[in-house]
Amino acid sequence: MDLVHPLDGLDVVPWASSSHAYGDATDLPELLRALTRTDPEAAGRALSDLYGSVLHQGTVYAASAVAAPFLARIAAAGHRTAEVLGLLGGMAESEDEYGVARGAVRTAVAGQVPLLLPLLADADPDVRRTAAWAVSHTRVTGTVLPALCARWEEESAPAVRSELLAGIARLDLGRGAAEAAGVLDPSQPAGVRLAAVHVHLDAGLPWTGALHDTVLSLLPADSLRSDLDDERGEPLAAVVEALLRRGGEKARGAAFALVDAALRDDRAEVREEGLWAAECACAVSRAAPHRLLEGLRAAAVDETSVVAVAPLLGRLGPAAAPVADVLAPLAGRNPDQEDDQADRALAALVRIAPDRAAPLLAAGLGRRPRALGAAAGPWHAESADFPYDSGLLDAVRSLLSRPTELCRDEPARLMRLLAGWGADAVAALPELCAALPYFPGSASRALAAVAAESAPGGRATAVAALAEVAATAVLPSAKALYDLTGDPVPLLRRLEQELGGAGADMGDAARAAAALGRRGAALEPLLRGALSDPEETLSSALDTDTALAEALWRVTGDPAPAVAVLESVLTRAAHGRWSRWSVIRAARTAALLGPAGRPLLPALEAALDDPTQVPAVVLALIAVSEPTGLDRAALAGAALTSAELDADPTGACEALEALEALEAPGATALDDELLRRLTALAEGDARVVRSGKEDLVIEQDETFRHRTRALLAAFTATAAATTVTAVTAVTTTGRRGAPSV
Repeated sequence: MDLVHPLDGLDVVPWASSSHAYGDATDLPELLRALTRTDPEAAGRALSDLYGSVLHQGTVYAASAVAAPFLARIAAAGHRTAEVLGLLGGMAESEDEYGVARGAVRTAVAGQVPLLLPLLADADPDVRRTAAWAVSHTRVTGTVLPALCARWEEESAPAVRSELLAGIARLDLGRGAAEAAGVLDPSQPAGVRLAAVHVHLDAGLPWTGALHDTVLSLLPADSLRSDLDDERGEPLAAVVEALLRRGGEKARGAAFALVDAALRDDRAEVREEGLWAAECACAVSRAAPHRLLEGLRAAAVDETSVVAVAPLLGRLGPAAAPVADVLAPLAGRNPDQEDDQADRALAALVRIAPDRAAPLLAAGLGRRPRALGAAAGPWHAESADFPYDSGLLDAVRSLLSRPTELCRDEPARLMRLLAGWGADAVAALPELCAALPYFPGSASRALAAVAAESAPGGRATAVAALAEVAATAVLPSAKALYDLTGDPVPLLRRLEQELGGAGADMGDAARAAAALGRRGAALEPLLRGALSDPEETLSSALDTDTALAEALWRVTGDPAPAVAVLESVLTRAAHGRWSRWSVIRAARTAALLGPAGRPLLPALEAALDDPTQVPAVVLALIAVSEPTGLDRAALAGAALTSAELDADPTGACEALEALEALEAPGATALDDELLRRLTALAEGDARVVRSGKEDLVIEQDETFRHRTRALLAAFTATAAATTVTAVTAVTTTGRRGAPSV
């Protein structure tokens, strides 16, 4: 093959018949050509575009396989060799495949191994290093392993040796472990020793005091991180996570000992790495917060380190209350001045000890945006309200009295606090009414929440203010007015305009219409007219149609139109990769219909193949199906899988709770194996909720643990009752059905 012309044949490939992340692959020929040109900026842009298209966020496509031979020849010809090898290795490593046969992309890269192996001897150490990483991901053990082992014997560059050792272990863990045992000695380069530690962990070999000492001797280890291995980006954190993934108290103890030692180190850079590792440990292990609190206290040696520790303490929430004193002095500093460090400390204290934080927030309100955001939290029904504090209420009222001076997210956050306090915040009604014209959306919701239980005079004041703003075409104000008065006329007028095309969000309008129930019957033609094109598959259109379906049902009392719309939504969503949340919303709406939604059964059952969709679909199936037609054990197993995969743990709890509520006396949906799985979720050390908003993940996992423990108790009690019933039946009837003597 003539590598001087690596793009031979490029123009005869039917690129239009292949696709990547952004559609057909007709743009790839020019990107590949750009890689071979002398313009470094153009080549850099082309490489970036290729990463975005053929390895988009780790996903590979049909076009990835087609491009692989050209990329290999480009690398072998010396064009940006190390970078192109990195792209090829990432393509071979990926198991997230879309629109291509499973393993096809790896096979395409593996077919280029003869071209890539000579690069293990390239003059450039970075090329040798990346080549070792890339070819090891092809899994062509018979050819690649001998080449890596041969190079291991010759190689002297520490960074290359580290990747060679990792590559050998990737293909033959036993061989890698044998090689690793010989390079743990302190005389060996630090990077090679770190690679050996990882191989030791991957091989499942016992953790020893020598390995503990080895890891600590490598700290600070930040300079040893590999840019080719995202999962091991933070060296100490990666070792700690690997130990925790083993499970068992011995491995946990080893992991926590490493973190604690790093947190107590005299060197700031080591304590910083210890903090990264502590964050990782707390995200992986439920036992970590309790075990690491004193180490975190020890790491807070000055104001800078307190600020560094604060976010993790805040994520731990009340579990970190024993070390709240670490934050309090800094959190209360300079309340009359902008002070970002104090704000960060106070934001954490708000999550840990809200009663202690409230007076400090009151003193600095208007100058502590992070702390205010932490206190306000997200505006949805499931979020916890910040405890009422009279001093903080006075501060909020003072700030609201100057609405033109509010900035950033202050208005919405202040309204969220007041709405959470409800009737306790009735003294703020004058300020809320005055702020309503400035912030009609958030102030309307707050007014409705605060005035709902206030005295007649305050309620009348709120109604008058809302009526004035609602007349100026603000849907939230019209909705709040309806919530307070029950008078549908202002809301109907507003919805006629919104649904007639003047509204910015048809979904919001549909949800407001649904709240009217049969009082909104006159809106039926407008709701039907707002439905999207039956061929539209955008998630926004599907979600709006789902909201319109519920509104049609509630305003007409006839489920048939809603069923037809939801069936269309589920059918359209089934063809879209990014439509799973639309399926979930449609399923939850279908559940509201009860047995009237039975025509949706085929579409709902087809949606059980996605663990993220499963909980909502299970709830819908329970609601619409004949109870005797439900395979409760299968549905419970699917819900457990959804939780185990961190697909939708909260929804899984809802589904299991609904299944438990269905239980007939003497029957259970969970057999011994399903009970074992539920026990692991409820009592295991491993976090189940691992993804989501970083500040809330740990809190959400703790909530999940409490719910699964309650479920476990309920299902266990049912199982015990089932056993007693069965034993009683056998005792009273005898083996042949005759009464026992």
